[in-house]
Amino acid sequence: MKKAAVIGAGIGGIAGALRLAHKGYHVNVFEANDYPGGKLSAFTLGKYRFDSGPSLFTMPHLVNDLFELFNEKPSKYFSYKKKKIACQYFWDDHTELTAYSNNSLYFDEVENKLGIKSNSLKKYLDRAKRKYELTAPLFLERSLHKFQGFVNIETVKALLNLSLFEINQNLHSVNASQLREPHLVQMYDRYATYNGSSPFQTPGIMTLVQHLEQEFGTYIPIRGMEQITLCLFELAKRKGVLFNMSEKVKKIIVEKGKAVGIKTEKVENRFDLILSNVDIFPTYKNLLRDQKAPKRILRQERSSSAVIFYWGIKNQFDQLDLHNIFFSKNYKSEFDSIFNQNNVSDDFTVYVNITSKDIPQDAPEGCENWFVMVNVPSDHGQDWESIKTRLREKTIKKLNKILKVNLETMIEEEVVMTPPLIAQKTASHMGALYGSSSNNKIAAFLRHPNFNSKIKNLYFCGGSVHPGGGIPLCLLSAKIATDLIPNASNTKD
Repeated sequence: MKKAAVIGAGIGGIAGALRLAHKGYHVNVFEANDYPGGKLSAFTLGKYRFDSGPSLFTMPHLVNDLFELFNEKPSKYFSYKKKKIACQYFWDDHTELTAYSNNSLYFDEVENKLGIKSNSLKKYLDRAKRKYELTAPLFLERSLHKFQGFVNIETVKALLNLSLFEINQNLHSVNASQLREPHLVQMYDRYATYNGSSPFQTPGIMTLVQHLEQEFGTYIPIRGMEQITLCLFELAKRKGVLFNMSEKVKKIIVEKGKAVGIKTEKVENRFDLILSNVDIFPTYKNLLRDQKAPKRILRQERSSSAVIFYWGIKNQFDQLDLHNIFFSKNYKSEFDSIFNQNNVSDDFTVYVNITSKDIPQDAPEGCENWFVMVNVPSDHGQDWESIKTRLREKTIKKLNKILKVNLETMIEEEVVMTPPLIAQKTASHMGALYGSSSNNKIAAFLRHPNFNSKIKNLYFCGGSVHPGGGIPLCLLSAKIATDLIPNASNTKD
């Protein structure tokens, strides 16, 4: 039987392993940590449970697809519910807005709170939907780097609608011209952070990101985000995938222009193909250090990172939901600090995720588990201890003002994550959450492809390569990469 090695048991690596197993390969996954999932994992702190990383779940059908590959019923192993409220938004001027998943309720809320007629917002969202429909077959569902992928009717349709994509404008300018109302503009500007970019630099085509959330809705697994990892991990094991945990890969062995095996801290093994789910930068710098690296790709600007406070809160807040955003007053200054000054401004946006709203067992009775995130630059050697202390003080002050509480007295458990720790735990270069940023109008084409044109039988998936970061795109990257690989029965020895 043909053998495949997958490096990294992040969500992209597990999905890739499943798809390779379905193609008839005997699959071994090698993971440096003693747990699967990478960023998509969880931990407990006292009586509180926390999801470590990604907190937004959209497009659940991409998870279901992996069960259906093997004719298994997804609902038997993976349960989730759709949120009635996508997000709660708060501004310092006391404006509050509930983003309902139901379009009618949402349009009424925007009109009542912000004075924007539904026709205007619907026109904006319809335009975003059209962008998605034209670009998804090209950018999200196949390799951008294979010529045959562009010779099709979808390409013709996209070329006929180039002006619709607004790639010569940044996201903020598109939002400002089409929405105008400042709170609504800032609300839709924030979607640039979904791929670790700035709304003042990422191209206007990125309005398609908010379409995904509005069209498909937001969900929560009934046992937390880690359930996504664990259900696919168990599925992979049932299908014969072997997981080698706490076994870090040291080198991808290349002979005569072909990937032929890997060397770990324990053994050296031969394989017919290699799929790397490791961040593309350390893949080349560490695992392929004697091969020529794509310098232009590796020099790209890193995406944003995060400082995350995991707080066990001795109180409950009825005005909050699963997802909550507390905006800064000056968004442009906030992103200028992140991407141009490699720092964090004194006025910044705070995201609070509270899974105990939907999963009561995640916190003791009468308490809540707060995942509190601030967008920050990637790690350039800043004094993160000092930044962390400053952000904690100002975050508490901001939340106290808006929620009218004394939050400091309610924090009974605390752990803090910084960019260096993110890099250490997940092998993400410089702690960047999404690999490279999308602060360029051709950013989609600058991401590393899902294969290596110079080294045969070497493929890539995960958030640092095409099509990008976040759970849905990581799952799609695994599909794109494995779609390039023939079934094991069709390969030559």
